[in-house]
Amino acid sequence: MDDAIMLSQGEEKDDRVITFRPNAVARLKDLVDKKGGEGEDFVLRMGVRSGGCSGLSYVMDFVSADEITEDDVVDLYDELPSLRCVVDPKSMLYLFGMELDYSDELIGGGFQFFNPNAEESCGCGKSFGV
Repeated sequence: MDDAIMLSQGEEKDDRVITFRPNAVARLKDLVDKKGGEGEDFVLRMGVRSGGCSGLSYVMDFVSADEITEDDVVDLYDELPSLRCVVDPKSMLYLFGMELDYSDELIGGGFQFFNPNAEESCGCGKSFGV
């Protein structure tokens, strides 16, 4: 992990791979609280994989700090001091500049991905193509 690329807290939003909108911050705080609260160190791995209607789909999951590799990009957020967002180099090509939002609407709710790199996306917004 020492060799991982890490952006310090307070870096400009444009330097981060992924920006969290306020609703996403609130939902991630809720998830962190449910998993053990602020005293813990949480790692949110975000990436892409082949699949979905448009060719690529988003993946995100909490992982252990042991799973951070030296090639990963690690972003820190002032709004979420106990959370690190980790992206592998391959996924970074597709995710750089993306904004993550959250909606609790009954239809179409959940995390929403606003990706400037996507040239097409499916109706559910969970997969995209470049």
